[in-house]
Amino acid sequence: MTIPDNVRADILAQALPYMKRFSGKTLVVKYGGAAMTNEGVRTTVAQDLVALSAVGIRTVLVHGGGPEIDSVLRRFGKEPTFVQGLRYTDEETMEVVQMVLAGKVNKDIVALIQRQGGRALGLCGADGGLLTARRFAKKGLDLGLVGEIQKIDRGVLDAALGAGYIPVVATVAMGEKDDERMYNINADTAAADIAVALGAEKLVLLTDVPGVLRDLEDASTLVSALPRTLIEEYLEAGIVSKGMIPKIECCARAIDGGVDRAHIVDGRSPHALLLELFTDRGVGTMIL
Repeated sequence: MTIPDNVRADILAQALPYMKRFSGKTLVVKYGGAAMTNEGVRTTVAQDLVALSAVGIRTVLVHGGGPEIDSVLRRFGKEPTFVQGLRYTDEETMEVVQMVLAGKVNKDIVALIQRQGGRALGLCGADGGLLTARRFAKKGLDLGLVGEIQKIDRGVLDAALGAGYIPVVATVAMGEKDDERMYNINADTAAADIAVALGAEKLVLLTDVPGVLRDLEDASTLVSALPRTLIEEYLEAGIVSKGMIPKIECCARAIDGGVDRAHIVDGRSPHALLLELFTDRGVGTMIL
């Protein structure tokens, strides 16, 4: 499809004020799930990240990799186990999580960004003591080696950003003090905590739904802007339910920690990241 010159000019004119506003600011993007499985979409996400970096936005990518972990576990003859929708991580599973997230998935993303002309640096929580965690101990759940972040050394990320790199963070954390174990960290929660630690302007969750919908069967009911004060009301009314609950809670966590805006965007749509950040209407749900 050929885009008329006047439309191209209108797009650029609309984007320019946002580029100026966010230049020099920090953006944390969480990328995972079904949004990572389509190679074409993966490429456009990498292109968007490179574009953000090119206009001076300090961009950190935090990624998951659940489908890849499940695939490798099954190849090893081990069926993934979940407790109330959360992955149970025993020692064998933790070895696979560390191998897949900090290894293959992380380096694949780094290489993809590099091929699109960016400069990316792959990290996991153990690198430079970036993420320190203790065992998850809430809600009476036993999730094995799933952790809660206790400390973030933002100096590791600041150094990478200051050198012009896009840090690509795999959410595997080291234990505290004498705890020599490694922990699997929920990527949404890790992204929110990293955004707070960096004093980020925005947190963007690239997921596999359009955003918050008043009617899950009708994409036209997308809630474009959602005040933080209404989140509990939406939860009680059941408008936010199932898999959207932890995502909206992570957005609230980031907002409560001082992040200016949080966004839930359908990462399967080409260039959704740029459309959400650099257009007046956006394409997902913005929590403010």
